[in-house]
Amino acid sequence: MVKVKYILLAVAFLSIVVSCNKYDKALKNADMDTKYQMAMKYYEKGNYVKAVNLFEELVSVYRGTAKAEGILFYYAYTNYNLGDYILAAYHFKNFVKTYPNSQHAEECGYMAAYCYYLTSPIYSLDQTDTKAAINEFQLFVNQYPKSMRLASANDMIDKLRAKLEKKSYEIAKQYYHIGDYKASVYAFKNVLNDFPDTKYREELSFLIIKSYYLYAINSIEIKKKERLQASIDAYLNFVDVFSKSGYLKEAESIYDSALKMKEKAKSKI
Repeated sequence: MVKVKYILLAVAFLSIVVSCNKYDKALKNADMDTKYQMAMKYYEKGNYVKAVNLFEELVSVYRGTAKAEGILFYYAYTNYNLGDYILAAYHFKNFVKTYPNSQHAEECGYMAAYCYYLTSPIYSLDQTDTKAAINEFQLFVNQYPKSMRLASANDMIDKLRAKLEKKSYEIAKQYYHIGDYKASVYAFKNVLNDFPDTKYREELSFLIIKSYYLYAINSIEIKKKERLQASIDAYLNFVDVFSKSGYLKEAESIYDSALKMKEKAKSKI
């Protein structure tokens, strides 16, 4: 039994050595056709680490030839399968730019966007890749409006925008919680402008009323009337849209207080 185990280990070791020798020979081989065949063989077997080095050389050697299109296509996918999504996105985009009429152009356009989607981090982190993914998916939707991948692209755009929405919402709430009510008003309004269908619309509309009010009562006397009026106007807009809101009772209380304070401020002028 022990003897059989050692034999199997020896066979496995020899297979690895032979495989490595073949790979080393392929890397050093000046015959590009042999390198191409080896690259495709490694790719088909899922050995992307070995395939990527061969494809990298083949891309530059075969540029402008009939084989270049296929090599670039597989090179992009090799990087994708290795999890290098930024580099894969670059090569997928380059494929579409170089071969816009290729049968693979639509697929590569989608994959470029999808690679950015995969690099999009949680909402609290920098959203550069999220915005890049949205731009790429939007470009894909515009270029291929009849694509079978259209529904998937639009679904991912919605998910990415939800992440940006959440980040904007949380930043606006931070201004409110630290007592920077002037900044919170602008931030809340920006969320509503940037995401008109936001699920936070009712809450943010209420917080605008409250932020204007708290900003007013912490202002110098000469500025109070103007800022109280802003809170009053925000309340009137709020009740027009959210007449059955759970925030209505507190909003009415702020409104009544703002009216009284405005009258007092008026009498002092």
